[in-house]
Amino acid sequence: MAHARDPLRMITLQGVDYGVGGPLLLEAVDLTVEAGERIALIGRNGAGKSTLLKLLAGELKPDDGEVRVAGGVRRARLEQEVPAGAQGAVFDVVAQGLGELGAWLAEFHRLSHAAAVDTAALARVQAKIEAVQGWRADQRVAETLARLALDGDADFAGLSGGLKRRVLLARALVSAPDVLLLDEPTNHLDIAAIDWLEGFLKGWPGALVFVTHDRRFLRALATRIVEIDRGQVSSWPGDWANYERRREERLNAQAQEAARFDKLLAQEEAWIRQGIKARRTRDEGRVRRLEAMRRERGQRREQAGNVRMEAAQGQASGKKVIEAREVSFAYPDGRRIVCDFSTTILRGDRIGLIGANGSGKTTLLKLLLGELAPTAGEVKLGSNLQVAYFDQYRATLREDWNAIENVAEGRESVTINGRQKHVIGYLQEFLFTAERARAPITRLSGGERNRLLLARLFAQPSNLLVMDEPTNDLDVETLELLEELLADYPGTLLLVSHDRDFLDHVVTSTLALEGDGRVGEYVGGYSDWLRQRPAPAVAPPTSGREREPAHDSRTDAVPAAAAATPARRKLGYKDARELEQLPARIEALEAQVAALTQAMHDPAFYQRDGAAIAAHGVELTRRQAELDAAYARWAALEG
Repeated sequence: MAHARDPLRMITLQGVDYGVGGPLLLEAVDLTVEAGERIALIGRNGAGKSTLLKLLAGELKPDDGEVRVAGGVRRARLEQEVPAGAQGAVFDVVAQGLGELGAWLAEFHRLSHAAAVDTAALARVQAKIEAVQGWRADQRVAETLARLALDGDADFAGLSGGLKRRVLLARALVSAPDVLLLDEPTNHLDIAAIDWLEGFLKGWPGALVFVTHDRRFLRALATRIVEIDRGQVSSWPGDWANYERRREERLNAQAQEAARFDKLLAQEEAWIRQGIKARRTRDEGRVRRLEAMRRERGQRREQAGNVRMEAAQGQASGKKVIEAREVSFAYPDGRRIVCDFSTTILRGDRIGLIGANGSGKTTLLKLLLGELAPTAGEVKLGSNLQVAYFDQYRATLREDWNAIENVAEGRESVTINGRQKHVIGYLQEFLFTAERARAPITRLSGGERNRLLLARLFAQPSNLLVMDEPTNDLDVETLELLEELLADYPGTLLLVSHDRDFLDHVVTSTLALEGDGRVGEYVGGYSDWLRQRPAPAVAPPTSGREREPAHDSRTDAVPAAAAATPARRKLGYKDARELEQLPARIEALEAQVAALTQAMHDPAFYQRDGAAIAAHGVELTRRQAELDAAYARWAALEG
């Protein structure tokens, strides 16, 4: 139900409950989304983040409470996964964001581009569009496609995973929403595309609510953190660092209060169990208080435990794990993926593979593992290799099996480093209840599927772990535990990831696919590569005309080669003057952004009225956009 529009409050949830059986997933939720905010929703896998997004989008109705939307406010949501039913030309998929008008525009687009034009059908659909003055919306579709570098005539089904996500983002944007709701927007995007998306969303004028597992992306964007924990929603103004500090303080206070309560309850239980004489004279009021305490303790929802990961270790491999000598690989159409690449991978190395979508990371993995023959050169594998493979597309999970069957394959137990564990107990270490472990995996969330893949992977004895995008959909706590496990893994690791923090925390060296067959080898993780790489090392987001190579369905389209640094052009007087003044302008803008950000860290800031807080946020967004533009202009003039 729409209400009179408040210029600040876009969506308000008041006393909202939502459940799917068992304890309420969301309980008594009070939340307001205001203009100009960038809210990050966080919480454990299965806590209800996607559900809350759907409630905000109006796609779900609460069991109790109220969702109020200000009059005229438009909402759009980007789903976590690419929907199975999305098909047709890119223009058609994007136009779906306009509802029935979008369907007419898609039909007009299709008819007008046909080899033989059906003039009667074209006239009918044109009349429908003109009746609702819909040509402005057609222009908006075209502008959105251009803004996101997408080819409207491309076949959606033939695009890479990253490009499909860009198309779905365009579908969400084309309705010009006031509130943009994004569920794991960085899934299947490469590092260059994630950087682009960060910049795009920083300049987004509307309200933004997003869920992400990418900690660097979260830190770059969030102006407020909203946490879901055991059904309760709490709001933490400010950035991620402020949230982490204050959350730790709150958890400590909660733990102390719970310990005090449990101690008092134990004392009262001891009193009630005293002898006959004590029972004859006991205080009935005290008995009633004890009964109330028992009920309160019974209703307490404990914090979800942490995943307990342990990888089954195989026998030690030989010291030399993989040796590649002058390896080249090209597809029959002449596209070069690897050219004259040589490397030696030793036992204990943790290698990260990075590059744009389509640069050939999966192809390089297959070459190194001997699954794909090079067109030139040779790859030698070491002795005693036991390979365990994590597939980003979850193809190793059987859809007709439940979690137990996928891990144990008919057995009742698994053996981890010489110790037998019942499969249900083992899955509980990965936060699966007995009920979820027996449920069809079609009912599992994206995060649960990833945890199941990890459970299956680590049950296999291995000395060479190959992990292709293992971080998608995992919550922050599980990500940090996975980092610790991989850092202590005694075998060798090959890791493909677009999670910049994860790469920094795990790998010891990096292989970067830099275009035109070049593979650069660098010491350290992502940040080390940034400092050492030739510029530019990764192409910007690519156009929608690119496709998955027919020869490897799990390799995305190939980026442009890194351009050679052009000779610096001579600047005219006006541009030279602007370049001279830019450093001072950038310094002033940085100071303004820092001051505005620092003000938000002051607890007194949030005692101001809502209008002042929102105006402050809008000003910070504007200054940050000016700073980004100044840096871009400086780079252009310097070039």
